Amino acid sequence: MSGAGHEDGDWEKYEGYDAQGSNDDTGATHGDGSGSSGNGDGNGDGNGDFDSRGSDPGDSPRRIPMPRSSVEDTGLPLPDVPSVAPVPPVPPVPPAPLVLEHDVLRSLLGAWALAACAPEETLAVEEHLGECGACADEARRLREAVELLQRPEPLDLDPTLRTRVLQSCLDRRPPRIPVPEWAAPYDAETARLDALLQDFGDAEWHAPVRLRWFEGTAQTSRRTTVAGVIAHLLSVDSLVAVALGLDDPLTGEGKTPVAPTPAGRTEAYWQASHHPHNRSVRLPWREQSHGIVRTVAFAGGGSGKLPVPYGDFELPLRDAMLDRAFECWVHAGDIAEAVDYPYEPPAPRHLHDMIDLAARMLPEALAARRQAGLATPNRTTRHLVPAGEPGRSLRLEIEGSGGGEWFIPLDSPAAVPSAAHEVAHVALDGVEFCQLAAGHVSPEEAAAGQDGDREAIRDVLFAAASLSRM
Repeated sequence: MSGAGHEDGDWEKYEGYDAQGSNDDTGATHGDGSGSSGNGDGNGDGNGDFDSRGSDPGDSPRRIPMPRSSVEDTGLPLPDVPSVAPVPPVPPVPPAPLVLEHDVLRSLLGAWALAACAPEETLAVEEHLGECGACADEARRLREAVELLQRPEPLDLDPTLRTRVLQSCLDRRPPRIPVPEWAAPYDAETARLDALLQDFGDAEWHAPVRLRWFEGTAQTSRRTTVAGVIAHLLSVDSLVAVALGLDDPLTGEGKTPVAPTPAGRTEAYWQASHHPHNRSVRLPWREQSHGIVRTVAFAGGGSGKLPVPYGDFELPLRDAMLDRAFECWVHAGDIAEAVDYPYEPPAPRHLHDMIDLAARMLPEALAARRQAGLATPNRTTRHLVPAGEPGRSLRLEIEGSGGGEWFIPLDSPAAVPSAAHEVAHVALDGVEFCQLAAGHVSPEEAAAGQDGDREAIRDVLFAAASLSRM
């Protein structure tokens, strides 16, 4: 729009406009702002601009039309809207089948099995498969191959992979110097713990661990670190190493003699280090465990009767190896709990051997507690029998992995357990019983099914907990 009218500054010419932009004159412009000639300019000459006369709104008034009222606001009936029948959707036109040669269709079978063909190619191939048996067989084999390729596989390795690989190797070439069966649990548990330690960083080696065991009538504990636990295993495993003639890491030039008990050796080894133990303790522990297994294998199965002193008692080598395997598993669980890592129980046959050792040690533990005055004071139910004669027995039923049944003589370690003299029955899960024997579960908290003489049951459960030590 031209600015001539604005430059004159004559705004009085607009006083005749009302709020709607209309004028008192009857000559109104159309809604598009054009004059009577409809050519869109002020003077009707079609040039699209205004001259001096057209710049005066009084000469060519403009008006903004009022909004149209809706028929719903008038109260009148709404007009009838003719109904329109819905238009049915147009079905898609199927692609025209391709006419392809047999060799071309056969070359498309691989793409068809992978669902990579165009629609018309897929139609042509599928029609061909209904007519050609050879192509149909090949297409079926290709589809089966595609299903095998697309099968989801977990990223974690099969936990039995190592066992199966080793067993396959041993089946093909048996070892010239096999490890005795009673030493296999120790070999397996030290290898499992070493695999857990492989990926530990410095922070994990200093993670706090609480060693727990049972003394007298209550649980006790000792705070250490992951490295401290491995140092503890090293110092106690050396009892077996010394019995086999291997070097003792706690003795040597400039070292003071240490107590022969597991707790005494552990304290001496911890105090001998001027700095907290770190990841460097792993290497001597693993070398010692390898040396023990290797020496036992060379010594043969007959070495299982070699005594291993524990200070106030001793065990034959075959039982000492089971004892060390049990301790290795229990403390590996303590380490795994400290670093929030899952850890599975031993293999069922190894777990069974560990439970069997604990069951065979229960009569001596009962007698020791009785001599210390820690057993049930009621003596009216005791029936002392000569050595080798059947006496009162408790049936210990271990359920789950590695389970079985054991009869425990109650009145004397020399008595013969007998089912005919059963006075009590206790049922426990295998792992639960091992946690009880390790001092990780108190006798009162053990989830045991009980039947029969309650005092005998209490004595056996407390004797099982007394098998634990640091």
